[in-house]
Amino acid sequence: MVNSFKPFVLTVSQVLLWPFAVLYKSITRFRNYLYDTNYKKTLDFTPFIISVGNLSVGGTGKSPMIEFLTDWLLRESYAVAILSRGYGRKTRGVRLATGEDSAETLGDEPYQFYRKYQQQPAVVAVAEERVLGVPEIMHHHPETEIVLLDDAYQHRSIARNLNLLLTSFDRPFYHDRVLPAGRLREGRSGAKRADAVIVTKCPNELSSTQRDEVTTQISRYTQPNTPIFFSGIRYADPQPVFEGSEMKEKVIAFSGIARPKLFQQYVQHHFLTQEYITFADHHRYTEKDIENLRKRAQAQNVCFMTTEKDMVKMISGSLTQQWQQLPLFYIPIQTHFLPDNTTFTDWLRQQIPTPAVS
Repeated sequence: MVNSFKPFVLTVSQVLLWPFAVLYKSITRFRNYLYDTNYKKTLDFTPFIISVGNLSVGGTGKSPMIEFLTDWLLRESYAVAILSRGYGRKTRGVRLATGEDSAETLGDEPYQFYRKYQQQPAVVAVAEERVLGVPEIMHHHPETEIVLLDDAYQHRSIARNLNLLLTSFDRPFYHDRVLPAGRLREGRSGAKRADAVIVTKCPNELSSTQRDEVTTQISRYTQPNTPIFFSGIRYADPQPVFEGSEMKEKVIAFSGIARPKLFQQYVQHHFLTQEYITFADHHRYTEKDIENLRKRAQAQNVCFMTTEKDMVKMISGSLTQQWQQLPLFYIPIQTHFLPDNTTFTDWLRQQIPTPAVS
């Protein structure tokens, strides 16, 4: 076996949903046809556009990949902007991140980007209609050379210079089905639009045989000679969410991310974990959630471990004071490529123009 994910064996409910999946697939195929034949137009913009996205509905590691790209581009002296939809925010329209923003006004992942890159600096913006976001970025930051489109593989109204398709090692798109029978936003043939495919969340001990088998499967759906890269994630040491938090011997872990399996395994392997609490992706925490966690902490004398994506919801907003009453820690993660980062960055350097200031 290449990985632990097994191809779909349809359940009774999935069989019943199959006609809807066929309909959904037909709609997305027709939409793509309209773009492919130029009936629906894409707009070109001055900066170099790199799209990072996937075929599935989540859990492929887009945010760590956006951060990897941002870190590398900044080191290479590019003027960078990140444009996200801003899923789950309470605001509307185009918004350029400032010091007055929070996860509530930007969304959890864009706010995470802003906190990391506000001193670099990299511009962070959100817009439901991202085609409106690029002109706003260029109006306020005309020096921008590269715009990273977060989760925009299906957002075809913006022309992109590089289309990076992510698929996770444990649930590759070629073993998945279109919604609602599976988790794909469009059919597997959508992989033909990719300029490169990145297999994410790979084990560090990935063998050459496994790599070759995955490459063969992916290549069935991509254009000929499309490069395929392999990446994993590294967890850093836990960091306190608020100053003064005391690390305990025992921990309770919780998260509100799309696919928490790897994080859960890491915490349970490295810490004396009493329990793991799973919330829905982009979960908006409530006072009741915090109170339930507080009662657990008092009863078991534990601290809490969560993800960086969850952490940004705790440090700003209306519930920050309540969160400060808990011993909270988060674990940062980073993307790295196998066997090393140069396998990808050397290719990337060949695709993009040289920076204006080197």
